[in-house]
Amino acid sequence: MGKQLWKPGNMLYPLPAVMVSCAREGERPNIITVAWTGTVCTNPPMVYISVRPERYSYGIIRETGEFVINLTTVELAKATDFCGVRSGRDTDKFRKTRLTAQPASFVKAPLIAESPVNLECRVEKTEELGSHHMFLAKVLAVHADEAYLDAKGRLDLERAGLLAYSHGNYLGLGQKVGTFGYSVKKAGTRPQARRTAVPKKSGGRTRHS
Repeated sequence: MGKQLWKPGNMLYPLPAVMVSCAREGERPNIITVAWTGTVCTNPPMVYISVRPERYSYGIIRETGEFVINLTTVELAKATDFCGVRSGRDTDKFRKTRLTAQPASFVKAPLIAESPVNLECRVEKTEELGSHHMFLAKVLAVHADEAYLDAKGRLDLERAGLLAYSHGNYLGLGQKVGTFGYSVKKAGTRPQARRTAVPKKSGGRTRHS
């Protein structure tokens, strides 16, 4: 069977479906669902989100230069979808979804307490690319739910039932099929260390979801 040639498009799937929380002085906090997101640098730790300028949250993030990326799970799928199809201009999304706004350590935008991992972010650069503008941001802090830490304090997100987005569909991440370096591991040797973040406390201000 052959391959069809399609016009250029966004077919890099699956992607993480995340809820991004933001807040502006004197207004209720808001949540926007984003799939155009990812890691861009390890040192310093940096991520990006891409948002359409007409979205309500865009103006908040552009003005404040801050946001929080909240990872989502299968249990949060309905709330994740709702925050992507309703506007914060006329909807209190925290109230409607019954999600809990939790104070962050370094930014004014709240964490979503029900999320297994929250990344506090500060915008370093904005790229106006076209339909979407990309916010390149430095990660200021990571909050990890203690429920997903193993006996050694490592984050075991496989147990969280993380949510992904693929071409209009939400998918629960499935069975683990390998670990980093397993393809070159020799029999009888110890596997290489997993590239999994170990939450670090920062000045005693680390919070847990």
